[in-house]
Amino acid sequence: MGFLKRQKLRILLFLAVVGPGFITANVDNDANGIYTYSAAGAQFGHLLLWTMIPVTVSLIVVQEICARMGAVTGKGLSDLIREEFGFRVTFFMMIGILLTNFGNVVGEFAGIAGSLELFGLSKYITVPICAVIVWLIVVKGQYKSVEKVFLAASFFYVTYIVAGVLAKPAWIDALVATIKPPQREMFHHQEYLYMVIGVVGTTIAPWMQFYLQSSIVEKGITKRQYKASQLDVISGCIFTDVVAWFIIVACAATLYMHGYRNIADAKDAAQALRPLAGDYAYILFAMGLFNASLFAASILPLSTAYTVCEGLGFESGVSKKFGEAPVFYWLYTILIVAGAGVILTPNLPLIKISILSQVVNGAVLPFVLIFMLLLVNKKELMGEHVNSRLFDVIAWATTVIMIGLTLAWFWTLRSGAG
Repeated sequence: MGFLKRQKLRILLFLAVVGPGFITANVDNDANGIYTYSAAGAQFGHLLLWTMIPVTVSLIVVQEICARMGAVTGKGLSDLIREEFGFRVTFFMMIGILLTNFGNVVGEFAGIAGSLELFGLSKYITVPICAVIVWLIVVKGQYKSVEKVFLAASFFYVTYIVAGVLAKPAWIDALVATIKPPQREMFHHQEYLYMVIGVVGTTIAPWMQFYLQSSIVEKGITKRQYKASQLDVISGCIFTDVVAWFIIVACAATLYMHGYRNIADAKDAAQALRPLAGDYAYILFAMGLFNASLFAASILPLSTAYTVCEGLGFESGVSKKFGEAPVFYWLYTILIVAGAGVILTPNLPLIKISILSQVVNGAVLPFVLIFMLLLVNKKELMGEHVNSRLFDVIAWATTVIMIGLTLAWFWTLRSGAG
């Protein structure tokens, strides 16, 4: 009976703190993520599946570090950077995050437009309506009710797993490619390096670290609940990358195998799946894209508003009313209006903008990781909760590898490698 009681208490504790880690990881599979993973599968087949295991390990470590810093210090990442490194450094980092995130927000509304166009609805009607819905979800909801909406939306990503199975992929080839990197020659190709950086950038996006730590603080998770919060982070990271794996596999089995190597937007990916995997997979892809886009269109501007307001010392948080945190809510509003407004401009190369924003994520990531690692290893800040040697090795390796990949890609640009 004692054992059962302990297990029941553990489950209750996990349910009490679940949310920030799972939500943050799953926003990874937003419209931009779907564009990037779909393009990876369509352009290179299974040749990018090897990234999934190391990226998942890195994602777990990076997200766990942020959750731990939030629980131990009770402060957001921007707050800590400002306090430890000064206002100027924080200001420039926030400008970088703001610009990067705006590209991401534009991609989310492109996903909303593309997914609903599959059902014959014009973007000039759907985008403004969805922008208002996104605004109302966060501005008029209490934190707990908002979080429930986001958590419910997270589980809709199961549709991608179903779509992947219906695509009837070459399972053995896919599994081998997951554990075996391609030949070294592939890393001399500009387009391949570009997509590797994009896959990492869309999976471990810089904005995620700021959002997760702020969410941990706002939810009131402390050192006492921290172990249960770890499970939230780890389960979210694994689930999101399983979904990413299935998106790549599904597109490799359909688009790549049948010669659809270039995707203009996610709508093209969904339409290509229709004759090859059946109407059911097509509908799943379209509905999943809409869910992912609406979900992330709420979170990404929210993350940016958190980051900027924390960095500048303004009140922030969805648990506060508009009058209590005006800068926070106005910034959130402006990002939504501007992001939706860009999509209503005709003839933009939205897929290129979206994938470029993920490559920028990958290039910017090392800067965020360096600050995180310097902070989490400060004994006076973290006490006994400083990083273990294993976590330091994984996080620093991720930082160095991403710098190396980015420099290698720039070298291919200079040398004109194909």
